[in-house]
Amino acid sequence: MLAELRKKGYSTVEEPGCRIVAEEKIRAGKALPWINMEAFARRAIEMSESDLQGAEGKPGFVFFDRGIVDAAVALQNASGVPYRDTVGDKMHYAKTVFLAPPWPEIFAQDVDRRHDLSDAIGEFERLDVALHDLGYRTCLLPKVSVSERAEFVLGRIQNQ
Repeated sequence: MLAELRKKGYSTVEEPGCRIVAEEKIRAGKALPWINMEAFARRAIEMSESDLQGAEGKPGFVFFDRGIVDAAVALQNASGVPYRDTVGDKMHYAKTVFLAPPWPEIFAQDVDRRHDLSDAIGEFERLDVALHDLGYRTCLLPKVSVSERAEFVLGRIQNQ
């Protein structure tokens, strides 16, 4: 969906987790979710903070595929560090967060995404709770085509 939004001229930020996995595999690092989830989550927090700083001053909307809240929730799940200790009380993103629920019909694992559907559901549920707790409104993305999802998002942000 980010590629679709990028084609429409919007700024986007790719998922920190995918970038971290690619970097760690190149350098034979250990901050991989299937080796050391805590180290992976801490790197994702750092990268998300850097991504936020990089987005400051960009015109219009900037769409992030995951971010600091996701990473803080992962860190809490891996180590017990409360996500509020990581993100604090300020909002980092727009008040409405678009959340993609697990979609069993298209869910797939690969060499970089090794978690199973039940893990994805658990992650989704933890993130949904945390986002609400932090004051965000979540808007579930419909289970439709990528282009229809992008149009759904654009329709929602234009009505805010």
